[in-house]
Amino acid sequence: MSPNGSDRSSRRPMRRTLPQVLTAGLILATATGCTYKDFPRLGMPTPVTEEAPRILSLWQGSWAAALVTGILVWGLILWSVIFHRRSRTKVEVPPQTRYNMPIEALYTVVPLIIVSVLFYFTARDESKLLSLSEKPAHTVNVVGYQWSWGFNYIENVDGNPSTGTKVPKELDAIPNRFTKQFPQGAEGVYDAGVPGERNPQTGNPGPTLWLPKGEKVRFILTSRDVIHSFWVVPFLMKQDVIPGHTNSFEVTPSQEGTFLGKCAELCGVDHSRMLFNVKVVSPERYQQHLEELAKKGQSGYLPSGIAQTDPAKNAETNKL
Repeated sequence: MSPNGSDRSSRRPMRRTLPQVLTAGLILATATGCTYKDFPRLGMPTPVTEEAPRILSLWQGSWAAALVTGILVWGLILWSVIFHRRSRTKVEVPPQTRYNMPIEALYTVVPLIIVSVLFYFTARDESKLLSLSEKPAHTVNVVGYQWSWGFNYIENVDGNPSTGTKVPKELDAIPNRFTKQFPQGAEGVYDAGVPGERNPQTGNPGPTLWLPKGEKVRFILTSRDVIHSFWVVPFLMKQDVIPGHTNSFEVTPSQEGTFLGKCAELCGVDHSRMLFNVKVVSPERYQQHLEELAKKGQSGYLPSGIAQTDPAKNAETNKL
């Protein structure tokens, strides 16, 4: 058999296989559980806080930039493959181009521009998301420990400003820049979770953190052992919980319901059991829950973190 005949016979299976591969790819891309309403979020859950749409917008913009870049690169590759393939009749080596300064400058400058633009929008949104208000409506100390979560509600539950005038020893690990903004008379209540605990309404594993809808909540994140990560999935945001270092961010829940949370940092053998729930309710129901915890004898606070010297605890002096 001639070489040309051999080439034609080898191309026929490819021509039959290519449509099958393309069809399988189309089915794989479309036969998912997402509807057309879910597609614009590009895999992100529905935001449930006032801050989350900013994160979703950054996510969508990054995808749009990646898609434009991908189309340009794929287009150049296909153009080269189609219009610069070897001719069947000519076997000579095509002209070789070296040290094309305009081209080299182009593929050096363009990636720098792309990275700079992405960095700008990321830094802008990160700065906004991590900014803290002078006086949040509510403060919750989230305590991570192997293998569950504790929640210190730093609130004036009984309405008496003369109670809880001093920062208790259980909250010694929290820097002064946070404690000075605790509500006056905050004697507080707490809830300590265990891995086997379940939400009574949904049956989801882990303890339940209660939050009021429409009111700003500051999370103060502390750890009693190793590094954890506090992630409420539909908040579209997570932050590390680090022993000896206090992180903080604020959200305003905008939708009532019970949502899933988890530890997003591999923290040991039972990391997968560090689950929790977030229940967003009306402000009135939130206050009622705090009073119910107090009636159960859960007044005061859980130990928030590891012992630190005062200079180490207050090493960061940035203003809120």
